[in-house]
Amino acid sequence: MKDQTEVGKLKEGRYVVIEDEPCKILGIATSKPGKHGAAKSRIDAVGIFDGVKRSIVQPVSAKIYVPIVERKSGQVISISGNVVQLMDVKDYTMFESKVPDEVLGKIEAGKELTYIESMGKRKLD
Repeated sequence: MKDQTEVGKLKEGRYVVIEDEPCKILGIATSKPGKHGAAKSRIDAVGIFDGVKRSIVQPVSAKIYVPIVERKSGQVISISGNVVQLMDVKDYTMFESKVPDEVLGKIEAGKELTYIESMGKRKLD
C-alpha cells in the first residue's frame, strides 16, 4: 500500500517509492526557484529490501508516492539452512524469509522476531 504526498513535504529518514521500490530517504537537496521554473528537489535514497541506492529530481510541488511501512512481529516456526519460516502473531499468516549468517545462530524456534512489511514484501528487522 502507498499514499501520495508532495515532494516538498518529504524529510530525511522517511520513506519514498522510487522505481516501484520502497526506499528510505538519506538526503534531500532543494534548489531555489529560478527565473523560468520552480524549485527542484534531489532525493537520495536506499532501497529497504534490496539495498540499492537511487536518486530522483522532481519539482517541489510534484506528487510522489510514499509507502506504508509496518513493523510487525512473527513467531519462528522452523529453521532450514538460512531460511526461516515465520507466522505472524496477529493474523497467523505463514511466510519464509532469508536470514543473514551472522544472525542465524541467535534465532531459535518458538522465539518472536520483528519484521518489516511494505508493498507486499517482507524482511527481518
